[in-house]
Formats: sequence, structure tokens, C-alpha cells
Amino acid sequence: MADGKSNLSFILNKVHDVTFSERPVPDVATPHDVLVAVNYTGICGSDVHYYDHGAIGHFVVKDPMVLGHESAGTVVKVGSAVTTLKAGDRVALEPGYPCRHCEPCLSGHYNLCPEMRFAATPPYDGTLTGFWAAPNDFCYKLPDNVSLQEGALIEPLAVAVHITKQARIQPGQSVVVMGAGPVGLLCAAVARAYGASKVVSVDIVQSKLDFAKGFGSTHTYMSKRVSAEENARSLKEECGLPDGADAVIDASGAEPSIQTSLHVVRVGGTYVQGGMGKPDITFPIMALCIKEVTARGSFRYGSGDYKLAIELVASGKVDVKKLITTVVPFDQAEEAFKKVKEGQVIKILIAGPNEKVE
Repeated sequence: MADGKSNLSFILNKVHDVTFSERPVPDVATPHDVLVAVNYTGICGSDVHYYDHGAIGHFVVKDPMVLGHESAGTVVKVGSAVTTLKAGDRVALEPGYPCRHCEPCLSGHYNLCPEMRFAATPPYDGTLTGFWAAPNDFCYKLPDNVSLQEGALIEPLAVAVHITKQARIQPGQSVVVMGAGPVGLLCAAVARAYGASKVVSVDIVQSKLDFAKGFGSTHTYMSKRVSAEENARSLKEECGLPDGADAVIDASGAEPSIQTSLHVVRVGGTYVQGGMGKPDITFPIMALCIKEVTARGSFRYGSGDYKLAIELVASGKVDVKKLITTVVPFDQAEEAFKKVKEGQVIKILIAGPNEKVE
């Protein structure tokens, strides 16, 4: 971490209205909290959606809100009860904190906690700031061979880990992933790490498919402007899946992709909805029924997902470095958002205000 005590923050006031402002450095509020200097933060599609629309569903930006939630940083202070971390440790930040007391939390599904405090989700501030205070058990120490820049990508990788867990993938199975954005690419890579023998990435942009082929996918398919059933037939034929795929993951949220997915999955196969799109869509319910497809939703990440994500990076099974298009200084945060919105990058990292960019 570069020298400095700035808690400069990147704040969304309203749609397309952002400012930089110094905020008070947070304190270690409980004996179990730590204070982290944020080194790098990635930009998620949800961040861009708030920047563009000021809301996601019923989460509406009503007051100025710090953006960002894909971060890694360096511990600078620990609470009196913290024994697992110390000042100087490099950590990936899990940016959502549950109540720990409700039925979902107690049953091991804390990602479904109704009282979740999630960074950069109104009314809670995010991590595009100098310092971030957090419960110590939601800060994951990075192994020596995992960089802080890679650490910032643990968050989207944990999303992909959770989605892929929901798909119940077994070694030797075939997997189709709809969408070759960052999460879709990571789902494909995790599926390979789980032992899937055939992983097909699907998109409408050839450059994304070219990248997917060199990242985690064994096959790619360019979606055509035809019906969902025709697309499914073509995909299965081109990719050698005569009976369909064992598991299909939608990481796009796009209605045509979701429709195609239900025609691609095999009889008795598994379908997972990971991408978020329109609240309501036309869905091929007959295909779901007559094939006895197991359908699951996936939301953020849960117990063990961050630890597995870090292990996948540390072991070299998922090379998240390949996703990083560029790193920009903190004062270029708005330009970085515009680049993501325009589709110019796969992943762009914003260095913290106390971090120098060479």
C-alpha cells in the first residue's frame, strides 16, 4: 500500500452524477472488526446499473452512495478479539454481512438473510474508498502467491463458484454457459475445475467467444437470430451434444438465452439461473416439465464459496489475471465505469486512493 491516509470515496449522487469526496476514516466498531486499506476494486454490472439507472429492482439510490464491492486490501488495524488476522495481511473482502441470527443464517444460507448489509446496495456504501471496516471473518487472507489484483477478482469468482455449486456438476459431465461476460467466463472455468469434460460458452459477440476458448471453455457457440428451439438444435449439433447438456447455466439474464437453455439441457438435467434480467419473461415451461429438469436459482455466494475461490486461484486452476484488461488510478473511476458500460474491457480495476498506479 502506498503511503497516505486519504479516505477519498467515489460517490453516486444520482444517475450519471458522481463526485469524489473525503469521508471520515471508519473505526473498528467491535472487537471482532478489522480496518482494511482498499488496494484494488473491480467494477460489477450492478455498479454500472446503479450508475445508469439509480436502482435495481426495489433497491433505489435515495441518498449519495459510495459505489464498488469487488475489492481486496491490506489490514491496517484489528479489533481486540481478532486472532486470525493482523496488520499487514492482504485480504479479499466479502462485501455483504448477514444478521447471523435469522433462519436462513442459522441454516447455512446467509446469502439469503433478509437483513443483509451489502456494499453499494442502497442504503449501504461500497468499497470504492480508502478504508473499509468489516467483520474479520468476512476478510479472507490471501496466500503469498495470490496478488492483491487477483484478490479483487475473488468476489466475482465466488459468484461463479456458487452458481456452479448449484449446478451440481460431476466429473465428465457436459456444461453449457450462456453469456461470456466476466461471471459467465468464470463459471466455465470453475466447471472445468470441477471436472466437466465439455464446457460450451455461448454469446452474441465473437471477441468474447474467442477469449472464452482461451480461458476455460472447450467449445463456443455464436447465438443466432432464430427461435430458441432452432438455436438449441444448432448448438447441440455443432458442439456434439446430441442428447443435450448435463447442466446449463444462464449467466446472461437475457430472455432468448434462458429460453434456449431449457431446450439445450438434457432429459433429467440441471438448469441454473445466475444472471439477472427482466423481472418477468416468457419461459418454456413445457420443456422444463417433460424433461424433468431440475431448476435452481443462484444469489451471490454462501458459506465456503470465498475459500474455494481463493483455492482455485492459488492452485492455478482458474487464472483470473487473464480477465484484467487494465488498472486505472482512483481519479479515473468515472472513465472506468464508462469503459465497462461501452463493453471496452473484460475487467477493469480501480486502484485505491492510497495506491499508486505505475
